[in-house]
Amino acid sequence: MGWVNVVDEYTGHVEPGGDAARRTLDALTITKLSVGPMDNNAYLLVCRANNEALLIDAAADPERISDMVGHGTDRPALRTIITTHQHGDHWQALGAVAGAYGSNTAAHPEDAGPLPVPPDLLLAHGDTVPIGDCILEVIHLRGHTPGSIALLYRDPNGHPHLFTGDSLFPGGVGKTTSPENFRSLIDDVEQRVFADLPDDTWFYPGHGDDSTLGTERPKLAEWRERGW
Repeated sequence: MGWVNVVDEYTGHVEPGGDAARRTLDALTITKLSVGPMDNNAYLLVCRANNEALLIDAAADPERISDMVGHGTDRPALRTIITTHQHGDHWQALGAVAGAYGSNTAAHPEDAGPLPVPPDLLLAHGDTVPIGDCILEVIHLRGHTPGSIALLYRDPNGHPHLFTGDSLFPGGVGKTTSPENFRSLIDDVEQRVFADLPDDTWFYPGHGDDSTLGTERPKLAEWRERGW
């Protein structure tokens, strides 16, 4: 696996095995990288004021994730790694990356059991996690797994940015294993995401391309009707 190139043209699409793409906001940069055989997305968030970083889902390919963080003396300090949920394709590199950087790890308590390292921080709905001077809000979305979480950055000078794990994708909510779990997830997505956030909210899923809430909002009733 070769060196990961970071490009500063952000569209929301990254290729498996390809470049990382960086988006620069006033206070924060967001870098997206596809890792592993299931096209998992790993997201590196860096506070521009003090170069502190947080990683969402150390899914696979620890060497590629390290390349995304960088190898120079100016690389950010990776303080925290958040795992969005317990499924194995989202934490294959967690032990290696946390060990390499001495990072704290974080997850919801209901999904902590299967993780390869016990979380240093247990996250509940409504909690906040700092990235330097920036803040992420924790949104518990129950259904894909019991402890699935999304992470929200409210850009003071722009639109919100939401990292949804496998709970929300372009075209539908995440996979569920029963009608009860589906209802739980669609209810949480409607009440805790769509009811609270504006259409220009850009969301970043655990696999594949990004979208906006405005693009997906007209389809909510159709998703509920079809049951997946």
